[in-house]
Amino acid sequence: MSDRAVISEKLIQIDEALQRIKRRFSGINSPDDFLDSDRGLDLLDAIGMMLIAIGENLKKVDSDTQGALLQRYGSIDWKGAKEISFHTIISISTQQKYLIFARRIFQPLHQL
Repeated sequence: MSDRAVISEKLIQIDEALQRIKRRFSGINSPDDFLDSDRGLDLLDAIGMMLIAIGENLKKVDSDTQGALLQRYGSIDWKGAKEISFHTIISISTQQKYLIFARRIFQPLHQL
């Protein structure tokens, strides 16, 4: 697969992950919604995994384009997005995760 095809595939995977996050978060109204049932905990885990996948794919795209692609969209916090990792996800509270999901991911996606 060519570099361009790999980059394209990574961007498609990022888009699909964002759409999954949007769908999974749509019924969540507070941090307690993640904690009050097994379904909520499963959603929390699933959203966290999608964020990790997004972060990894952004790192790959950034590396493969030598920073050129992400620089075109300077208003986005790429550094923060690329730093999402397993350790980040497990080290923050459910309240913090909720705020990140609600304010930094779901609200902008909802406007699309």
